[in-house]
Order: sequence, then structure tokens, then C-alpha cells
Amino acid sequence: MTRERQPHLDTLICKYSKNVPRYTSYPPVPSWTGAVDDRTWFTALGAYTKANPQEGIAVYVHLPFCEQLCTYCACNKRITVNHSVEGPYLNDIKREWERYLEALPPTFLLSELHLGGGTPTFFSAENLNALMQILLAKAKLEPGASLSVEVHPNHTTREQLEVLYAHGFRRISIGVQSLDLKVQVAINRVQPMSNVDTVAQTAREIGYTSINFDAIYGLPHQDLATVERDVQAIVASRPDRIAYYGYAHVPWKHAGQRRYTDHDLPSAEVRFASAQLARQRFTDAGYIEIGFDHYALPSDTLALAAASGALHRNFMGYTDRCNSVLIGLGSSSISETPFGYMQNDKHVQTYRKRLDNQESLFVAGHQFTDEERATKQHIKNLMCRLETTIEGEYTPAMLDLADDGLVNLTGQHVEVQPHARPFLRSVCAGLDPLEVHRAATITYSSNL
Repeated sequence: MTRERQPHLDTLICKYSKNVPRYTSYPPVPSWTGAVDDRTWFTALGAYTKANPQEGIAVYVHLPFCEQLCTYCACNKRITVNHSVEGPYLNDIKREWERYLEALPPTFLLSELHLGGGTPTFFSAENLNALMQILLAKAKLEPGASLSVEVHPNHTTREQLEVLYAHGFRRISIGVQSLDLKVQVAINRVQPMSNVDTVAQTAREIGYTSINFDAIYGLPHQDLATVERDVQAIVASRPDRIAYYGYAHVPWKHAGQRRYTDHDLPSAEVRFASAQLARQRFTDAGYIEIGFDHYALPSDTLALAAASGALHRNFMGYTDRCNSVLIGLGSSSISETPFGYMQNDKHVQTYRKRLDNQESLFVAGHQFTDEERATKQHIKNLMCRLETTIEGEYTPAMLDLADDGLVNLTGQHVEVQPHARPFLRSVCAGLDPLEVHRAATITYSSNL
């Protein structure tokens, strides 16, 4: 049986190992058509939130500073050991937030708040407290609101976690990435597992109820043996959630990734086998597979949302809350509303200069067409529920996916086959009318 299936699997890996979007948004950022002017954006936001006062909003705050460069990272960041940058940047966040407060109703519900980076725990406990006072002064936390923070195990203290807990944070996401020393040296992120476990244990002692581990496969010098050891250590620590991402190799966008070459990276076949090995180990350990690249214990709210059909996906990843409005604060942050996207200036200094000059912060944006809204919903359905029902005819790409046994087409209903989760980005591309125009580009990382 295995010998019969293996050639077919090898063919699928070769066929679908191509550059496609990760579909955290639709349309993906490179396909955006341009920024909407400030007045139109804030007027529409104000009108929507005032007309829907019962809906909570989500807020993402980008804290871009890191003390050292992790070469694998494709996020917008600023490397410095000078912590005097904290105060001025908090003032920037305050000034931007005040622009949104002018558009929002006097009383509004905050449903979700996430601090991302960079390294949010680059900021001192005192400054994290100051940030929370800025954000929560006029917002009313929705009952059961989800507050979470990304932390670096080498740069997180009990005091920082206690300050955030006092403001309502109950979930942390710890960047594990890889535990193999050779891999850690290559990506410039050396951290022993003892540091990871100390942060997780401290958070549990304080009262945090959901601990997430971020880990990555496909990194330089990784093989199946290192992946096995990483996965065993992660399972032994028993986090509530696991995000196990495929490394996105885009050296044409991020110079740090030029520290190693394609020769140092595992082949597409090894990447695929790594993901499947981790998938098997996590599910054997009792974790529920969530959408794509994510796992959660059955008691975690993410698993409960997946079971009930309430799972949502946005720029912050998978979430158990479906918010129509996501406000992104800070350099490079992206905001999402029912009518479109906006992205702030990516660079701290020019972001600040725009604030100083009372100029628009937005450097990119997109206003949805009706067709894009429909496609956006179909892709969310596939990513969160592994099924959707379309109107009209199937694309040749979707028919091809059906012929390859990755989807089941019944009438207008598309259902992703259980074994086809690793190919989920390709399935989404099969419903994406923009994908045909991207075939010759290398804008995105490899699908597998």
C-alpha cells in the first residue's frame, strides 16, 4: 500500500511545491491596488462602528524592536540594544490611537488585543504598563476578551508577565523556532529549552491559561532527526497551542536570509516529511489539528472554536473570535475593516515623521470589490472549515485538484480531503482568480 501511494505523493509534492500566497489576507498584500485616503477610511470606520455598537473590535500593536537579528524572520523589525527608543515609540502609538479614537464611538468594546513584533518584551514592564494605560483608557473590555502577547524566552521577565496579566492578558505565544544548536546558530537565535520552559512555567504560576509555542520547519540544516527532537521536546512541555510554520525563504525581500543558501535548506520532500512527522506526533499526543499549521489541546478555545464553526483567520493568525474591525497600530501594522485594508509606513522614523507632520500614516491599501469579498469568504471557509460552496463554474485549477484527489467536488460544494491539509494553500489558489496572473512571479514563499 505504501509503495503504491509513494510515487503519487512524490508527484503531488513536485507539482504543488510552488510559490503561492499564505492567504492571511485576500487579496494578498502584493495585489493591493493602492491606499484609500484618510478621510474616506476614518469616516467609513466611524460609520460602521457606530452602526454596530454590539460588535467588539480587535487591536494589533506592532512593537518592532529586537536586540538581535533572527535571520529567518520576515517580519518588519528594527534591531537595537538602545532601550531609550521605548518611550518615543509609545508616544507614537498614543498619537496614532488618538486618531482612531476620534473616529470610534465614545464607548466601544475591545474584543481582542494582541502585542506582536519584533519583540514586545523588549519593552520594560513599566513601559508595557504605560502602553496598556494608553490603549485601555477609553475602551471597554468585552466579557471574555482575548488579550495575548508574543514573547522571546531570552528576554521575558516575571515582572513583565505580571503587569500584562493585571491588565487582562491570559495568553502568551513563545517563540521556540528550533531547539537544535546548529540550526539556532544559523538563524542567529540561540536559546536553550530551559529558557522556554521557565517562561511557560512562570506564566502558568501567574495565572495565564493559554500558552502557545511557535516553531518552524524547513530551516537551514534541519533534517528529520532534528525535527523529531524538537517535536518531542515541545510535546513534553504540553503547551495549549502549537503553531508549526513552514519557513518562508524570501531572501530577495529580507537580506538576513542571505546568510545561508538554498543548499543549506532541506529539500521540498524533507520539508513535507517534516511537517507530516510533526503532524503525526502532535495528533498522537492529543492535539487537535486546526486549519493549517496549527494545533490545540481539545480544551483550548481555539479547538472549541474550530469544533463549533466559529474559527476565524486574520493578520494575527487563527483566532477564536470573528471581528469585522481590526485596527493595526505602529509602524508596518495593517488594519482590516469590512470595506478594505490599510497598512502603515513600514519604517519607524518615517512613520514618526508622518505623525509629526500630521500626514497620513498609510502607504498601502485596498478597497474590496464585491467579487473579492466573495473570494475572501471562500478562502476563509477553506482555511478555517476546509469546505465552501461556490457559485458559477470551477476553475481548471480546482478541477485539477479534484483529479489529484485533494478536494471532493459535489455540485458547487468544495471539500478538502483530510489528507490534503498540507496542500491547503494550493487549494485556496484554485479559487483565486488572481492566481493565474502570478504564475511567473516569485513574490511568495514556497507552498510546501
